[in-house]
Amino acid sequence: MKKSLPGVTPRICALLILLLLGITGHAAHAAPPTLRIALLPIPDVLPVFVAQEKGYFADAGIRVETLSVGSALERDQLMQAGRIDAMVNEMAGTASFNRNTVRMKIVAVARAPKGASPLFRILSSPTSGITTPDQLKGVPIAVSKNTVIEYLTDRLLQEKGFSKREIVKKSVPVLPERMQLLLSGQIKAATLPDPLAFAAMKAGAHVVLDDTHAPFYSASVLSFSAETLAANEPAVKAFISAWMKAAADLNADPESFRPLMLKKIRVPKNVHQSFSIPPFPIDTVPTRAQWEDTMAWMVDKGLLKAPLSYEPSVVPSGTRE
Repeated sequence: MKKSLPGVTPRICALLILLLLGITGHAAHAAPPTLRIALLPIPDVLPVFVAQEKGYFADAGIRVETLSVGSALERDQLMQAGRIDAMVNEMAGTASFNRNTVRMKIVAVARAPKGASPLFRILSSPTSGITTPDQLKGVPIAVSKNTVIEYLTDRLLQEKGFSKREIVKKSVPVLPERMQLLLSGQIKAATLPDPLAFAAMKAGAHVVLDDTHAPFYSASVLSFSAETLAANEPAVKAFISAWMKAAADLNADPESFRPLMLKKIRVPKNVHQSFSIPPFPIDTVPTRAQWEDTMAWMVDKGLLKAPLSYEPSVVPSGTRE
């Protein structure tokens, strides 16, 4: 016969067993891992809200906290402070974080120009008389300097044979101000992102070029902090899987998500019903050639001392399975 421990009665043993079962049950129902993502109110981030609405993050066993930000600077400061795990940005932005050490990794292309859905358009003012790319030679184009908008403006015009001397740019960093100056004729040309560019076009601006004519140069990306990837890779993979499921839903029936888009994305009132929900890439990452072209531009602009290698900053899509 087994001996009981001194002073331990059968009643105490039963209580201990119940306590252990309670602890085990609590562990089994521990809170799911939480990922925090900063989001600008742009179409590129729509899959996050679809995934939330459809319950795809919960189904994948993760919690996702969305932080709305009003500017790329605010978004980047949150990452700098370690307050978020992920963001939708551009290759140049990720490279800027990684200039000294790898702090962020691109895990997917969030959005790319396709069909009739560009990310950016070069527009001329309604009274400028500019309707063809050649007429932009020597004309100041309003951009935000040292950003993807300046990069894209350079590359789109270089594709049309412009020399560096023929490309003239004017810094107007605030997007609503840039649009207003364009529509009032105070500036002759500007590069704007959709849906703001689409709204300007509907208000009388002329589309001179857009990135559907050179999609190689344009993409927004989903980037995670390297620390989060190292510490919680399964949660990141679950997030990507839920994002792609939501992207597929958007591609299959975009119009059904218009109410959600108008609630979460900043769409000018004059195009609430006419701005098309764009298609979204499924399981793609920027190519090595795209990354290297961005690096070449950043080095030429003095934003990097030397180009950064592709592999440390971009997670191949095939390794996420």
